[in-house]
Parts: sequence; structure tokens; C-alpha cells
Amino acid sequence: MDDIVRQAIAKWPNVPDCYGWLGLDARGNWYMRDDRTQAAGPFSREDGGTAGSRGSLLKHDKLIDFIQRNYESDNAGRWFFQNGPQRVYVELDLTPLVWRIDPDGSVRAHTGHPARVKGSVVDEQGRVYLDTDLGFGLVHTQDVPQAAEAVEQGLWTPVEHLAAELPTRFGYQRSPMKKAGR
Repeated sequence: MDDIVRQAIAKWPNVPDCYGWLGLDARGNWYMRDDRTQAAGPFSREDGGTAGSRGSLLKHDKLIDFIQRNYESDNAGRWFFQNGPQRVYVELDLTPLVWRIDPDGSVRAHTGHPARVKGSVVDEQGRVYLDTDLGFGLVHTQDVPQAAEAVEQGLWTPVEHLAAELPTRFGYQRSPMKKAGR
């Protein structure tokens, strides 16, 4: 977390949390969701589909870097961006992290943080997920061939799970806004 963010939390400790305004898709892209977008529907479908109400794709590199440096989870499995003194809870398309696999087989999150793989999962649609020391996430669609190589080499042995079971099994909330009753 950035020092300036820690200072803001200390200065203004009682700022209300924010729900529904930020979304993360299955490819690691961030979306800003204004009131009109939120009123149009949820960020993603209950069944894990991606035909929800997205909002505006964030393209400003410095803003994206700031979000990613200050992206964490709480004890309830809600992922958030700490924006100064305010927690902005993130609506997730599928998972809180999206994994990229480098040519050497190393794994890093969409945030750029390196991770150590503890286990792998495949769902009923053939999507590949990794459980790591940073948390649980989906392998980026462009990196599925590298994931297949890791499986073929015996480095990963995916366990089958239904996509709907993953949030409970791995302790994250796809929609903190919905859980908060908003």
C-alpha cells in the first residue's frame, strides 16, 4: 500500500466504504461503473458469465498502477482498492486475480506481483485457475497454452470444481455490493 494512502487513512479514519463503482474482468481489466451503469445491472452474471453491465474501461496507466498497488482483500474475502481513506470494493467478473504465465513458467498477477503456485483448478467450462501464495485467480485466456504445458510436465495437477463453488471454496466474494445489500 502506498504511504500516501496510509497517511490518508490515519487522517480520515471513518470514511464510508464504496460499493459497485469498480469492476475487474476475467482478463484483468478495470472498469469504472457510474450510477447509470450500476442501475443497468450487475457487473457479471450469477452463473459466471460475462454479459453484465461493465461501465467504462480504464485506460490511464498511472491510475491503473495506483489501483493495482493498493488492491487487497479483507477478512470477509472482499477485494478492494484503498483509495486514500476510502475502501472501494471491487465487483469481480470471476476471480480477484488474473494470472499471467511468463515464458519461463513463472506466474504473476494482473497487478504485476509474482506468485508461487500452490495448486490448480479446472471448472466445467475448461477454465484454468491457480491457487497461489497471493490468492486465487483465473489464468488469462492468452496463457492457457503455458498452463497446459505445466500440466503436461506434471508441474500442476488440476482438481475439478464447479465454477459456482469457487468463491466459497477459495474464500472470496464476487459481488461485495450484493452481499452488502446495495
